[in-house]
Amino acid sequence: MTEPTVAYRICPLCEACCGLTVELRDGRVAAVRGDREDVFSAGYLCPKGVALRELHEDPDRVREPLVKRDGRFVTATWDEAFAEIERRLPPILARSGRDAAALAIGNPTVHKMGLLLYVTRLARALGTRNVFSASTLDQMPKQLSSGLLFGHWLSIPVPDIERCDFLLVLGANPVASNGSLWTVPDFRGKAKALQARGGKLVVVDPRRTETARLADRHLFIRPGGDVFFLLGLVHTLFAEGLVRLGTLAEHVNGVEAVREAVVPFAPERVA
Repeated sequence: MTEPTVAYRICPLCEACCGLTVELRDGRVAAVRGDREDVFSAGYLCPKGVALRELHEDPDRVREPLVKRDGRFVTATWDEAFAEIERRLPPILARSGRDAAALAIGNPTVHKMGLLLYVTRLARALGTRNVFSASTLDQMPKQLSSGLLFGHWLSIPVPDIERCDFLLVLGANPVASNGSLWTVPDFRGKAKALQARGGKLVVVDPRRTETARLADRHLFIRPGGDVFFLLGLVHTLFAEGLVRLGTLAEHVNGVEAVREAVVPFAPERVA
């Protein structure tokens, strides 16, 4: 048996991109651990990351192209797979239109340069509007709102949890989800650090989630009442003169339209 070697990588399973140390023995993955020297994740690894070795060695993992022949999938070379696509795809597009094709993008692709280098070009070459991923299942409203507010669907604001003194969590459960979309490894540890320096964590959620149990204050609202809560909140910010844009003013438009839109939604009305 050869001496083990260690490779340093990042976890490909979510936006947090936690640092990994991968121990290799005889060309195989022997262990996957959090990298304590990583300046961002500092050794933290969620259960998904801990299971990366098992995922890598899973006997059911697809390691080579599969082509369906006579009703069952059989292994094929990459050249055979591309030839099959070239043979079958153009007639389908000609017969049923470009949207007859779809792309499904997995997280390990999304969290590498491949997303920016070739996925968009592939979708444009196919001409399809049907592009699916983990995002299309659970976070497209966030990306749509980011595009409308900030100009691009990937311009997602990331909370400065390591320096803020008040954190309001609306309908999210980052203790369980590990804070994927806001790129925060070890939310529980960072929330406790926030509280240790005198900050407050407030959670608004109809359910007493894992994050709510950690919070300094948990505000229950009726299921489906989020929009009214938010309208009342924005109404109050304007009514009490708490909207102070400062240097942001030159980068923001539509503030007066928002002010007028929330006038009817006083807290006593939406409660």
